Amino acid sequence: MISLNEFHQDFLQSILSDAESRGLMKPQAFFENVCEELVSSGELSNNYTAAEYIKTGMEVYGYDFDQERKILSLLVHQFFQEDEIETLTKSHIYSKFNRLKSFYKKCTLGLYKDLEETSEAFSMAYNIFRYRQENKFDKIRLIILTDGKSTRTLSNIPSELIDDIVTEFRVIDIEYIYKIFLSEYNDSDSELEIKIPCLEISTLTDEYKSYLTVLNGNYIVDIYEKFGQKLFEQNVRTFLQFKGSVNKGIRNTIEYKPELFFAYNNGITATATDIEMDNFGNISKIVNFQIVNGGQTTSAIYAAKKVSKLDVSNVNVQMKLSVVKDKEKQNDFVSKVSEYANTQNKVNKSDFFSNSPFHKEIKNYSKRIWVAAVSGSQRRTHWFYERVRGEYLNEQAYLTNAQKKQFQLENPKEQLIDKTFLSKSENVWLQKPDIVSRGAQYSFSTFAEYITNLLEKDNLAITESYFKDAISRVIMFRSVEKLVSKSSWYDGGYRAQIVAYTIAYLSYLVEKTGKHLNFNLIWEEQKLPDALIDILKVISKSVYDGIINTPEGSANVSEWCKNSRCWELIKQMKVNITLDNRLLIDKEDLKYSKREDKKEKKLENSIEMQILTITTPSEVWNAMYDHYKKYEFVSSITRTQLDILEKMAKKSLNPPSEKQSKILYQLYQQADTDGVI
Repeated sequence: MISLNEFHQDFLQSILSDAESRGLMKPQAFFENVCEELVSSGELSNNYTAAEYIKTGMEVYGYDFDQERKILSLLVHQFFQEDEIETLTKSHIYSKFNRLKSFYKKCTLGLYKDLEETSEAFSMAYNIFRYRQENKFDKIRLIILTDGKSTRTLSNIPSELIDDIVTEFRVIDIEYIYKIFLSEYNDSDSELEIKIPCLEISTLTDEYKSYLTVLNGNYIVDIYEKFGQKLFEQNVRTFLQFKGSVNKGIRNTIEYKPELFFAYNNGITATATDIEMDNFGNISKIVNFQIVNGGQTTSAIYAAKKVSKLDVSNVNVQMKLSVVKDKEKQNDFVSKVSEYANTQNKVNKSDFFSNSPFHKEIKNYSKRIWVAAVSGSQRRTHWFYERVRGEYLNEQAYLTNAQKKQFQLENPKEQLIDKTFLSKSENVWLQKPDIVSRGAQYSFSTFAEYITNLLEKDNLAITESYFKDAISRVIMFRSVEKLVSKSSWYDGGYRAQIVAYTIAYLSYLVEKTGKHLNFNLIWEEQKLPDALIDILKVISKSVYDGIINTPEGSANVSEWCKNSRCWELIKQMKVNITLDNRLLIDKEDLKYSKREDKKEKKLENSIEMQILTITTPSEVWNAMYDHYKKYEFVSSITRTQLDILEKMAKKSLNPPSEKQSKILYQLYQQADTDGVI
């Protein structure tokens, strides 16, 4: 297992590399990375916004408004960026918290009136003032982020009342960030202490155990209060508010007929990796508790009590709990349960994107494709695709020092790309800057839907050319970030929005020519051509002028950029540029290239299937045949498939044909999903 010190070194290098490749200040890169990690783990909501304000006695770098849980969070950081882990002292901690408190109090008194309307600080101060005036939050969280270690002399900071509102104090230090890494990559367990009666349901498989139980409304509120969106991390859907007819029905039942809730509601479907029972047959502990169906019910009950102030003590909800002890099979099991069990609201196939073949395809290409040596370098490298935070570090865990050095040379930090950043660079080229402006998690969810639909229409869509073009778009995104930061007109605000709208506008201009941008020019040099940089400089300045001139009644630039009307207005800009034909490629040339890519991929897939069928031991085919023969009348495989499987088990296919290999490959995949092998 990776130690804390090793994690700290890797984390620090990631921050420094990210700052360098994207033109960020190092503390800014630290703050952004940690906040996005907190959003993905459910600590912060999708409303999180970075905004800096530093004055005498005041300091803040961002804020978050969790609309469901009615929590306002103010964030500050202390980035030491030292090789050794520094200690954040007690006096330092209290100083940071006092600065946050002063800022909050000034905001409630109308600080925004003294700020420049086009600044990010104005939007932050104005929103905090408005939230307080409208009583939209009933808890404040003041949060310090640091790459240091919180002093051991301060184990707990008691809550306070500020402006008659409960205020909590939290320090997110390197140990806390390390624990997030362990939970995401090394399957660290989370535990829920509880006491609920249950009935064990007999099953005919060792794959899982199932229990029926009942949760009281107050229990549900307490659990959601503690864990928030982390309860649903296996299920990307979030609460839809009381807008749909289903959610309105839930609210009405809670308010007028709470005693009938159990009868009317479909209940909750949940999973865990283990449970503990007490001497009376009650469930006393649930390990890795996840709600995979019933998120609407859970959130609605919470909102009913916290927002509508309704009594939920008479509300009881049935729960089906499946315990899957094999963590390797849990993701597949959860996806199937979500897909088959959910009836309350429509479930999009993109909700199961974590298991999409897209990730496997991109990962395979990232390992296989070498980047051309550039700028006199004699060493070829890879772009490393990190689907789960920590993969880059974990792949080095058991390497010798020499092997680790070789790995880092071939996979340099500056060529590390994660799924959320990839979704942003792809979405802006798809002309969705308003979506990207809503935050990394929202952008990722939208991208998941796009890719899922794309693969449904064409399962060969993710080719080698797609991978190279996607990496080229990442290079473009990072380059525009640097370009904006260095521009003389840039005053430090709304960089993320400027970047998103700049690249989207370029995509829009290219589309109007009837041609395509030649991304191969970027891939071959691993940088933007000078002619393209000159064009982007002009576009970015026009975009900046466009987004800060918000329409009347929309003084908040951040919120305006999330609006699709903003994108419609930006598209109407007249920018004095000419696209050099050398940057473009004709549609017919692109179509030909795509056809050739798909032919090659189809051949690769066919070879991969044949290799798997030949190298799989005969005892595996025998186990598969015995299982599907036994359950022949209830399984979904056909007689033809079973005949081919029997021949393979009896070694009478030597070797199997291309068509037979495809059928056997599909059966192998199904058997793996069904837990047969």
